[in-house]
Amino acid sequence: MPAGSAILAAARSPGAALLRLRRGAPAADPLRVHGLCVGTGYRRIAMAAAADSRAPAPADPLPKGADSFFRTVISNLEKVYLNRNPTAKTILELVHSYDGDHICYDHLAFRTFGVTGYGINSLADFFTDFGYLPREELRFPAKMLRAIWFSPPTNDGYTGTGVYGPLPRIFISELLVDELTAQSQEIIYKYIKTSGKGNKHAALASISGELTWEKPIYSDFQVLSRESEYAAWTLVNGYALNHATIATHRLESDIRSINKFNKFVEDNGFKLNSEGGILKVSPDGLLQQSSTVADSSLFTFADGITESIPRSYIEFAERQLLPQFKDLQDEEVKEQHRRDGFEVGNADKIFESTSKDQLTRRSA
Repeated sequence: MPAGSAILAAARSPGAALLRLRRGAPAADPLRVHGLCVGTGYRRIAMAAAADSRAPAPADPLPKGADSFFRTVISNLEKVYLNRNPTAKTILELVHSYDGDHICYDHLAFRTFGVTGYGINSLADFFTDFGYLPREELRFPAKMLRAIWFSPPTNDGYTGTGVYGPLPRIFISELLVDELTAQSQEIIYKYIKTSGKGNKHAALASISGELTWEKPIYSDFQVLSRESEYAAWTLVNGYALNHATIATHRLESDIRSINKFNKFVEDNGFKLNSEGGILKVSPDGLLQQSSTVADSSLFTFADGITESIPRSYIEFAERQLLPQFKDLQDEEVKEQHRRDGFEVGNADKIFESTSKDQLTRRSA
């Protein structure tokens, strides 16, 4: 079984994956997957995927009809995202006016509750049905989160940009709900129960901008906010796109350098997430990321209280050439020659784009 397939199998069916992955593997160093303990076989698979910074051979291209349908879904998801997040919309317009029609998305990211059926897989199934491959699990113990990222089917021959350009990676995270306090767990389960089978239609919720559970009351939102801002964000935003990411290295002007891109954004009056520094850099120096602070908007809770809540933000990423390809000419460089994947340290700081601390700094 390929590494990516095993990772998703463990998430979809922990019991079955446990039997497959433990064959011949010692039972030490357990890794929890949806409340089960999986041995080092699972960890080795995730580590092997992480160790190879180059993308694997992508899935076959989507048939034309499937490709058209998939991109229409992503386009509608993007419309909801841009309508709710004026910062992202304005920055995309500014980049287009400065650099031309060269904007490509590096990845799209979503947040979920790690409750059986409502976590990563509630959205992953849609993407894997359209040729995406699970690649690697990332863990964020302090935030009680885990994530899996997915690589797209082959991107050869694209002619457009944005959602009609090269297909983006997908990054889906989930809150490890059973690690929260009993009070927070009770609140989350209370709303999950009102969803019925809404979790089976997470992608539809993303493109409609609607919650699949009852609108929450303000006091529940406050309780979750005190323990996990991620939990509070997910309660009021559901499966909405958390952020889209511009691949700066695909631009053609001077702002293809992320440092110049960041200055361009700040010079146009936007504040960037300063957690851990404006620029988040992987240990190998090959993945560099930054992001704005989330937009906010008024939200009327079920008990009639109207308050401002964090919405989404826009991220920027520059992927450097892998060392073995450093001598390629510019016209020879393809995405597969660049650093692939994600970095826990970078992503941990990017998550803070929706935090109260960053929202406060934005208005300071």
